[in-house]
Amino acid sequence: MKRLGGSFLVEEHEAGEVFTPADLTDEHRAIARTAKEFFEREVTPNIDAMQRGDHDLAVVLLRKAASLGLEAILTPERYGGMEMDMASVMVVAEEFARDGSFAGWHGAHAGIGTLPLLLFGTEAQKQKYLPKLSSCEYVGAYCLTEPQTGSDAMAIKTRADLSADGTHYVLNGQKMWITNAGKADFFTVFAKIGGEQFSAFLVERAFAGVTNGAEEQKMGIKGSSTCAVFFDNVKVPVENLLGEVGRGHIIAFNILNIGRLKLGPFAVGASKSVLAVSLAYAKQRKAFGQEIASFGMIRHKLAEMAIRIYAAESVAYRVEGLIEGHLDGFTWDEQEAAKRMMKAVEEFAVECSMVKVHGSEVLDYVVDEGVQIHGGYGYHHDYYVERAYRDSRINRIFEGTNEINRLLVTGMLLKRAQQGRLGLVKAVKGLMDEILAGPSLASGAESEERRLVRNAKRIALLLLGSAFEKFGAAMEQQQEVLAGIADVAMEVFAMESALLRSEKTKAGADMTAVLLRDSLTRAEGFAKPVLAACSEGDALRSKMTVLRRYAKFEPVDAIALRRRISDKQLAAGHYAVA
Repeated sequence: MKRLGGSFLVEEHEAGEVFTPADLTDEHRAIARTAKEFFEREVTPNIDAMQRGDHDLAVVLLRKAASLGLEAILTPERYGGMEMDMASVMVVAEEFARDGSFAGWHGAHAGIGTLPLLLFGTEAQKQKYLPKLSSCEYVGAYCLTEPQTGSDAMAIKTRADLSADGTHYVLNGQKMWITNAGKADFFTVFAKIGGEQFSAFLVERAFAGVTNGAEEQKMGIKGSSTCAVFFDNVKVPVENLLGEVGRGHIIAFNILNIGRLKLGPFAVGASKSVLAVSLAYAKQRKAFGQEIASFGMIRHKLAEMAIRIYAAESVAYRVEGLIEGHLDGFTWDEQEAAKRMMKAVEEFAVECSMVKVHGSEVLDYVVDEGVQIHGGYGYHHDYYVERAYRDSRINRIFEGTNEINRLLVTGMLLKRAQQGRLGLVKAVKGLMDEILAGPSLASGAESEERRLVRNAKRIALLLLGSAFEKFGAAMEQQQEVLAGIADVAMEVFAMESALLRSEKTKAGADMTAVLLRDSLTRAEGFAKPVLAACSEGDALRSKMTVLRRYAKFEPVDAIALRRRISDKQLAAGHYAVA
């Protein structure tokens, strides 16, 4: 069933609709095994060397991965790729996420380094460059960010001027924080033609005037390459203009949407890896004469890590399924194949931003608790969790900061409502009518879990209605309010994604039970300052009464549930749905 982006707030979704890890095909599982075996055989023995800055080795590993097809999952076979689907991209990302540095090399090359050309290039451009990217003969990089722009991409200063004879553009400027830059052979570069028209170009390392700065000394992902890239009177052939003049922002923003989606499985894979080493450590470390895995507070941490991973995994794979729902029967042989794929991804731009924010913050939680479980050893360079802790932090900055993405979530929901693409206005009005009518005495067959999700949606709609009533068109200037609404929306989406997955697969009931109640409590906490910013006096007191009603629930024995969840993780020795 085709759904529209943002519809989770205003429509009822059913369990049979959602895509979950249990729905992965044998083909998906086979490519996941290939990626896992490659990582264990080739990457794991070389992580220390990459951490010491051996970038030549990293490129060798990329090319070995490419020989297995792992660097060109989406790319059509005629250009040297595997021609598989987005779920295949995600399972490979999850396996490679066990090392943040190698994940960076892979993600920057196979994702933002290749996809702009794949989705927006001409046939001649694809024939010239895609086979070299598929084999990693060329390592790809994506040049958008500049020293003074950061998340404000449209403010870039890099300039392209058409030559007098019309044969080439002359490119001048500087890019900053470019992943893979030290070894990249091929750059997608964003610049303004004539200083005004935001456009994209395909630039080879071999073009005269392309240089990079020294490697940045970073907090984490130290085995990746991150440099500034300089363009000094670089002559770029006119045929290397990517897409249309002045339409580079369409490329930039759509590619970022895919990057945000892919960050979900990266975060899930890294989180699972940290949980696994934490489980192993908890079983072998003894204190007071017993394994620390037997201690209630350690078991609480292990269970909560698993619960949050379950939520992040449910969210990421659900969004992939929503996108695939718009790609039924898709083939690269279609006349408008690339346009159809980008339209499907763009439809769920809100959800892609939520995948990115939610997943990166789950990973930050997991690595933090992983260090805590390891105690002093978790603070030592010799232990995996120390590196994972540092590597995790970049994900809240990658692909647009989490702050920017929070603003995008609410902003895009409101924009779609204004365009008539999302029935928010009708849903908010319906809620207000319901509130005025008072609490219903009717009792239906709805489960308690469904009621909790429904009430979380009501809280989100209450906030949207209150904020629009107070600020109207000026809402976009109320960043704290927009961010608070986004936080509630993300809790709603995580709650519903986990519940629908649990109902569909008949597994994960314990995790879902704890998650729903904790998420609803968090949603109530996010809602209070938003309502206080939008109302006062009797109006505020009235809305707080409504909020308390929607956030009310009968608690479950979360201690007993978490013990069961942790027992399952400890018995398995790795993340397991409980």
